[in-house]
Amino acid sequence: MITTTLWLAAVLLCLLMYVVLDGYDLGVGVATLFERDATHRRHLLESVAVGWDGNETWLVLLGVALWAGFPLAFGTILPHAYLPITVMLFSLIVRGVSVELASQSPPARGWTIAFGVASSLAAFAQGFTLGTLTSPLLLRDGAFAGTAFGAFSWFAVLTGATVTAAYTALGYAYTKQKSSGRLRASAARRGLVTTALTAGLLTAVLFAIDTTAAPLNLTSPGRAFAFGGLLLFAAAGAVTSLVTFPWKQQTGAADTLPIGGLIVTVVSVFLALGVARYPVLMPPDLTVDRAVGPHNTMVFVLIGIGLNMPLVLAYNVFAHRAFTGKLDAESPTGEPPAADSPVLAGAHS
Repeated sequence: MITTTLWLAAVLLCLLMYVVLDGYDLGVGVATLFERDATHRRHLLESVAVGWDGNETWLVLLGVALWAGFPLAFGTILPHAYLPITVMLFSLIVRGVSVELASQSPPARGWTIAFGVASSLAAFAQGFTLGTLTSPLLLRDGAFAGTAFGAFSWFAVLTGATVTAAYTALGYAYTKQKSSGRLRASAARRGLVTTALTAGLLTAVLFAIDTTAAPLNLTSPGRAFAFGGLLLFAAAGAVTSLVTFPWKQQTGAADTLPIGGLIVTVVSVFLALGVARYPVLMPPDLTVDRAVGPHNTMVFVLIGIGLNMPLVLAYNVFAHRAFTGKLDAESPTGEPPAADSPVLAGAHS
């Protein structure tokens, strides 16, 4: 039981780390599609160029943790959501290639567009996959017996749009934190709009989720209290971002509170849904205890995952600390920045 709990915590940690870290850089990619200024598009791309690969490592750890710890869940989720997962993986590959090629000089507009489109598709596919997890599984003799098209529903489209909006809001919050001048002001305005849109879509998801095949289980008073408390945290984070996005003073609080509030919102919503669904992993009745793998395998791989998590986390911290500070978002694209400017493009050398 302790091993199962630890493994579930490891899966949840990998999921949350990926959503927060890769969420903001996917959102920056979406933002490039709405940016008309070529210099600003280049700075948006370069602002995530040093960290996107480390951020996506959490997705690899998530897949390994789910496969090794809950093989039955992995084996049923994958065919249940083949199409959106395939779109997501292909988009992430295109995105990685386009980051490298668009960072070359002179900048290639086509690869910048590919970066934005692939980021949008990856974000929507992840949200769509999340929505398909509310669809009932058709199992026969312990194996998935449904079709890949059975996962399509209006609720999956709604969750896809919600995740895309949330990632975009995170991207604008990160851009405000890392940029200055007109790009910072533009990110603040657009971040305010996308945060409000995200709040509205999240509310729609929470109201609609009980009409799906996986309604929330809030029969226990303690479970209902935890769910309500986490949603209050989520609301507080969203309000914090909405209030602080318009702040014009370039202080630490003005630029860190928007992304901090959004992170609180995203993490709180995920934890609230986990509390309301536990112990069901997939509807109607695929539970944690049913899906768990052999004990010896779990212990062995948990040690491996546990040893790798601090390394990946250390790389994330290093990448963000090494390029701390703001980009000079007004310098021409083709000219080298000043000596005291944190140049992210140099990370490719």
